[in-house]
Amino acid sequence: MEKLSTRKMAILALLVAVEVVLTHQFAIETQFIRIGFSFIPVFVMAVLFGPFWTGIGGVLADLIGMALFAKSAFFIGFTFNAFLGGVIYGLFFYKKELTWFRCLGAVLCNTVIINLILTPLWLSMMYNIPLDSWAIWSVRLVKSAIMLPIEVIILLILGKALPIDYFKRQLS
Repeated sequence: MEKLSTRKMAILALLVAVEVVLTHQFAIETQFIRIGFSFIPVFVMAVLFGPFWTGIGGVLADLIGMALFAKSAFFIGFTFNAFLGGVIYGLFFYKKELTWFRCLGAVLCNTVIINLILTPLWLSMMYNIPLDSWAIWSVRLVKSAIMLPIEVIILLILGKALPIDYFKRQLS
């Protein structure tokens, strides 16, 4: 774990703010599902800061978002999801070449571990709904099938379009 300079903290804070806005203002959200593009600032954090700081950024974004825009009760499981999602992206993208396979792996890991295993577990615990309930799974499976290729394509396009090497040089 590397220490953050003031400049790096400011960039991380800016990306956390973008994640909060994309998660809570520019997403379609129901009681059981959220469709949005908050994975984009998480990707940029992962490329620039690595797994640990991306996980911390995800936790901060979750806590700030819940403090400012709460639409349901706070549940620590979703904060854990935010940390784990950042760690997964960091493991796939930090100091590594951006490839189609790496983008697919990161999105697939996040989809399976977070969207299809942990989130249904947390929702079942929160709302006292059986884990095999169709209310949890119907929309979640459709969302995952649709968003997985979209997220992979967006990460590939963004990864190629953003001057990541320039940002890395500016931060070092």
